[in-house]
Amino acid sequence: MSEITLLAEVGRTTGSRSTRRLRREGKIPAVVYGHGTDPLSIAVDGPALRVALTGESGTNQLLEIDTGSNKFLVLARSFQRHPVRGTVQHIDFQITSRDELVTVEVPIIIIGDAVEVRHGDGTVDQQLFNVSIKARPGSIPTSLEIDISAMAIGDVLRVGDLTLPDGVVADSDPESAIAIAVGARTQVLEQESEEGAVSEPVVDGEAPQAAADGAGESSDS
Repeated sequence: MSEITLLAEVGRTTGSRSTRRLRREGKIPAVVYGHGTDPLSIAVDGPALRVALTGESGTNQLLEIDTGSNKFLVLARSFQRHPVRGTVQHIDFQITSRDELVTVEVPIIIIGDAVEVRHGDGTVDQQLFNVSIKARPGSIPTSLEIDISAMAIGDVLRVGDLTLPDGVVADSDPESAIAIAVGARTQVLEQESEEGAVSEPVVDGEAPQAAADGAGESSDS
């Protein structure tokens, strides 16, 4: 993964008044931190940031922050968004290097056609849409695919079933379910009804209630 360069202004004045001014100018206040560096307050161009983080790699895009005097290889780590508009109000950038392992979340994409499940009027329910992984910044996959073609009703695909690229390690519970193949709702209800039904034992050829009624009649006579 190649990095995208963002030009940054340093020496911004902190405080709500200056922050509002920056946002009116289309800039987003941010902080660069990590690797023993003192936190550095910066401002980046809002439209440029949106373009950088809405590409194929999403928020896992590797970025280079260029302040003019220094350059930092970073990953976006924390966003503060407007409660109504959802626009980014502030962002934290964590300094990284190409040689270190970082932990990020990537989306899971289901591929294939579960023919046997479909022919049984069942469906495949996706339970997990993102998975936590460890990888070097340049090796972070944009997504991970899992094939449901061989699934039958009752089958479960888990994190441990994912095929991971070289250098990528899952950081989530391998037993976490990603997809479950379930039968039609009517079939599930019928099965639950059958499992919930309890047959009464027979006492001398009669059900317990019948035997009890017979005993009561005998004692009254």
